[in-house]
Amino acid sequence: MELQKDTSEKTLYDYQIADLNTIFEHLNENDSGNLLYQLPTGGGKTVVFSEIARRYIEEKKKKVVVLTHRIELSVQTSKMLSGFGVKNKIINSEVKELQDQDEFMCFVAMVETLNNRLQEEKVEINNIGLVIIDEAHYNSFRKLFKYFDNSTILGVTATPLSSNIKLPMKDNYQKLIIGESIEALIKKRFLAKANMYNYDVSLQSLKLGINGDYTVKSSDELYGNQSMLSKLMTAYTEISKGKKTLIFNNGINTSRYVYETFKKAGYNIRHLDNKNTSAERKEILTWFSETPDAILTSVSILTTGFDEPTVETIILNRATRSLTLYFQMIGRGSRVLPNKEEFTVIDMGNNVARFGMWDAPVDWQEIFHFPDFYLENIKNDEDIEREFVYEMPEALKAEFSKSTNIEFDIKAEYKKVFAQGLRSKIVLEKSIEQHAQICVENAEDVFDARILAKQLKEEIQFRVKQYSYCIMNNTKNYKEWLEEDYVRRLRSSISKKFAAKM
Repeated sequence: MELQKDTSEKTLYDYQIADLNTIFEHLNENDSGNLLYQLPTGGGKTVVFSEIARRYIEEKKKKVVVLTHRIELSVQTSKMLSGFGVKNKIINSEVKELQDQDEFMCFVAMVETLNNRLQEEKVEINNIGLVIIDEAHYNSFRKLFKYFDNSTILGVTATPLSSNIKLPMKDNYQKLIIGESIEALIKKRFLAKANMYNYDVSLQSLKLGINGDYTVKSSDELYGNQSMLSKLMTAYTEISKGKKTLIFNNGINTSRYVYETFKKAGYNIRHLDNKNTSAERKEILTWFSETPDAILTSVSILTTGFDEPTVETIILNRATRSLTLYFQMIGRGSRVLPNKEEFTVIDMGNNVARFGMWDAPVDWQEIFHFPDFYLENIKNDEDIEREFVYEMPEALKAEFSKSTNIEFDIKAEYKKVFAQGLRSKIVLEKSIEQHAQICVENAEDVFDARILAKQLKEEIQFRVKQYSYCIMNNTKNYKEWLEEDYVRRLRSSISKKFAAKM
């Protein structure tokens, strides 16, 4: 919904006008300091700040500078400003000097380019009253603040949480103005409703980097392995087959593996990363736009400045601890069209368990004022995994149709054993006994039963993990040993049961 009706007069929605008026009230208070404005992806941030620029220039007779961090965003912003009747000039790498600055009241610049020009003292813009910073949560903008001591700065973002935990946004902005919520924008039909599906994934092999998010290397190792690639393929075929799908990965290697896997299965897929030339990127995005069943696998380069309303499914084939990235990735599917009011999100990184549902209420004021408290309380992976519940797939349940009960609750059993003062290993012995029983009940001979036992691999892993949480020994080596021991004893129990039958 970023682009409004294509008329010479741009129209704004009620909620945008209300936010505009609030922002102007603060701009008119001389001592109000720098402002931060939060509005979800798809709420029309560019529309709002383009109208702010127009009105500010008209009322204050001072110049406005709009800063972005990507060239595509500069071009989009410049077009939007022109649509509002704001004559503007882009300061890009080709602009070495500003001899025509008196002809313009508004400039759009990339952070790095403007910083270089100001450092070289080749460019000096006079009479700047307002600096608007798009995607203000990025920290690259801070280096420019010193050049705009006498201007008011208005940061605009969907997530008022700094990309660098050591540099909180409250240090640079005195006040946060909150726009419409995702939930409200869905109700008003400005955003599509997300249908969320999540697949439980064990992430304990992932490592955190210095920026506070998972490293690309550890993500590539986890998401590039065969079992995760087949899990992704299963998720796609179960939920999204034939739909236009965007897959986000944390590493280029993973994205390439995803491409190869889907290509081999005969799906219509392309891979895009930051090594593609701008011509290749344009060609791939045009193909994606025009192909109904297209699958595009990429790294996080399409999280900002990319708008393809026809996307039907977003797959998060990665874990992140960045709230901003979580909202940005899902937001790529949230555009509405006349025949699109819903979209699908498939989460392969426990992100929903970490951050909550995409459209759930968020206390942005608290996050803005107390970012450390928020970041310290993000759920860790071990806690998330403790809450997993294993669901046996329907096809596998059918293999055990002759058994009356295929359930076994490790936690409940542990409580019983603990209350009776018995040794904890009895829990696993009972579990093995139950697994052996259902394998024997549904097999003609010992060989059939052993084949069935092999298909219980995921459930065995789940039960062992639950048991290790109960006894508070959750080390990787111990769990691996327990699993091997469990499988060995299960085979032995199956053999004994068949021998007894004979």
